[in-house]
Amino acid sequence: MEMRNLGNAPFKVSPLTFGGNVFGWTADEAMSFRLLDGFVAAGFNFIDSADVYSRWHPGNQGGESEAIIGKWLKARGNRDKVIIATKLGIEMGPGKKGLSRAYMFQAVEDSLRRLQTDYIDLYQSHRDDPETPIAETLGAYQDLIKQGKVRAIGASNFTAERLAESLETSQRLGLPRYDSLQPQYSLMERTEFEGPLEQLCLKEKIGVIGYYSLASGFLTGKYRSPADAGNQARAPRVAKYLNEAGFKVLAALDAVAARYNAKPGQIALAWLIARPSVTAPIVSATNLDQLADLVAVPNIKLDTAAIAEIDAASK
Repeated sequence: MEMRNLGNAPFKVSPLTFGGNVFGWTADEAMSFRLLDGFVAAGFNFIDSADVYSRWHPGNQGGESEAIIGKWLKARGNRDKVIIATKLGIEMGPGKKGLSRAYMFQAVEDSLRRLQTDYIDLYQSHRDDPETPIAETLGAYQDLIKQGKVRAIGASNFTAERLAESLETSQRLGLPRYDSLQPQYSLMERTEFEGPLEQLCLKEKIGVIGYYSLASGFLTGKYRSPADAGNQARAPRVAKYLNEAGFKVLAALDAVAARYNAKPGQIALAWLIARPSVTAPIVSATNLDQLADLVAVPNIKLDTAAIAEIDAASK
């Protein structure tokens, strides 16, 4: 499998990232282990989580995803074979949020404990913290890297302006720079990333690992009416795509999928992988059938006509 550079990070990653938000939420521990086993067995190495996953689920406190990954790493003894990414910054409890130096030093220890490891490959600012000076955040990352607890750093949900300011601060003060960006990006959500943010990532060689790559499952084609969504966990997120614009994208994906003997969701991901700015879209599965579809995606090489057809439908 083609492994890709993630900015200037000291490691390479597979062209798909497994999104760990499902662990401890829509996938229990046993299924999570099976999904992780299958993902790695297929040749992939990149797993993304966050301390806050899945605090939103009734009965959860946050940290469930990291804890499951940690148990899996310990059980398999394969820490050096995988790239583990996690994030901090979104509220974990009273006074437990943001990117201040003091909180970062607390949060990293909590994540390391749950992950049962002594280092995080990619540690990411989950969202911008305008109340903390950028230099303070990057200085804390510098110390965590010196301590061997973090290998590379990334940003998530940053605007082009704030990412540019962060990169300028890194250069000016000799501090670590963000090697990756995690934006929302899919065929249904193009405006937030395409434009100044995408151009900045290309210019500065920032790796991009977009989330909601399948628009919360809409681009798989399994949701074509409100009834299809039913009472599933992602139904509220899918509802906004059940309109003329959404159905136009699905029609293009259906047409291209028929030519490639593939499924619409696979084509949507192949379109992302083919985009020069994108390193490894984040994907999730909650069962092994879904995983089988995902791991086949890097074998699909879209031609320029297919890409243009999808572009035209989703602009």
